[in-house]
Amino acid sequence: MQESHARSLAKAASWRVTGTLDTFVISWLITGHAMLASGIAATEVLTKVSLFYLHERAWSRVRWGRSVAPAMAPGSAASGDRPLSA
Repeated sequence: MQESHARSLAKAASWRVTGTLDTFVISWLITGHAMLASGIAATEVLTKVSLFYLHERAWSRVRWGRSVAPAMAPGSAASGDRPLSA
């Protein structure tokens, strides 16, 4: 079963919100200042999104751990039928 792009985007967004809230809470607990914690959390959003993009682009160049999917019989890719084999 393959995820839709919309589902992947929703999961990515919900994870980013979770991570940013975590950063905000930890920053607030450490500093005691909500405004400072907000600034740290906002900065974290920008840096994490940028770093994630660069990380993904770097990994797209690494061949390790990749495999070629087996060829499927015509019309069977969507139905989940077995791959062609000798």
